[in-house]
Amino acid sequence: MKVLVTGGLGFIGSHTVVELLEKDYDVIVIDNLYNSELAVKDKIKQITGKEVKVYTDDLLDKQAVDKIFVENDIDEVIHFAGYKAVGESVRKPLMYYHNNLMSTINLLEVMKEHNVKKFVFSSSATIYGDPGNPKYVETMGRGKTTSPYGTTKCMIEQILEDLYVSDNEWSISLLRYFNPIGAHESGLIGEKPNGIPNNLMPYILKVASGELEILNIFGNDYNTPDGTCIRDYIHVVDLAKGHVCALDKLENSASGVYVYNLGSGKGYSVLEIVNTFERVNGVKVNHQIAPRRAGDLAEFFADPTKALNELKWKTEKTLEDMCRDSWNFMKKEIE
Repeated sequence: MKVLVTGGLGFIGSHTVVELLEKDYDVIVIDNLYNSELAVKDKIKQITGKEVKVYTDDLLDKQAVDKIFVENDIDEVIHFAGYKAVGESVRKPLMYYHNNLMSTINLLEVMKEHNVKKFVFSSSATIYGDPGNPKYVETMGRGKTTSPYGTTKCMIEQILEDLYVSDNEWSISLLRYFNPIGAHESGLIGEKPNGIPNNLMPYILKVASGELEILNIFGNDYNTPDGTCIRDYIHVVDLAKGHVCALDKLENSASGVYVYNLGSGKGYSVLEIVNTFERVNGVKVNHQIAPRRAGDLAEFFADPTKALNELKWKTEKTLEDMCRDSWNFMKKEIE
């Protein structure tokens, strides 16, 4: 099967491309390099021994997208591409709505014109909002989001559901991620955000490497065992394998819209992550307690039961693996 992966040189996209190649999928990538590097293509080849065709076009350019479908006999699409920084989305909402929504609509329109109707969407646990229960189950549906980034995920999910209502030949999988961290065990690919990171592990890495002076931990007075926020962290390789399972499900099931949480089902506090990172890697992470951030929930984690039952997928890697692999990638980057 030939799969188009949008944003396939990014953090989650590149790991998913590796897993697809390992399963003998034929992979085409479109990535405008907004938050990625072309060098990742060569690293994917180093890991897999396989070449990937990469287009450095933008999904906002509908003609360029159409050209990719004309030149390649694509069977299905995994859609990662999009702006993803929560804080930036609050400051620049119009940029996020325009990019994330219009790029997706262009992609879907071109897919429809070429009769390609199998689609896996990179969604997020942010769509749940604050349901009042820390254990997130797919049946909770979508809540009130706390950022334009999260709202674009909600809106795209709704667009996809409406698309299926209009044409029930579509097979769509909505994958709601929790907190992906880690890196490929080779250390060749991992997360490399631009500027000051929004997420915990990239921030830890920049402090551990000396690029940043200190890690701010936002609040230590939450109703949790150590007072810091608890989140469900998932190794990016486990997450990538979830996409392969989702594609397999679409290829072997009736059409429809399928929704899955991709998480470990276990929560770790911010201090647990920091302490585990220090212990596993023998590196000090300077940190201090800062005031709470507006909108942060004390605790949430996935109920991954549905993904286990229907996709035969579950996480395999430990928190120690996540911390070790993250630091291994960072060390190779600064060598």
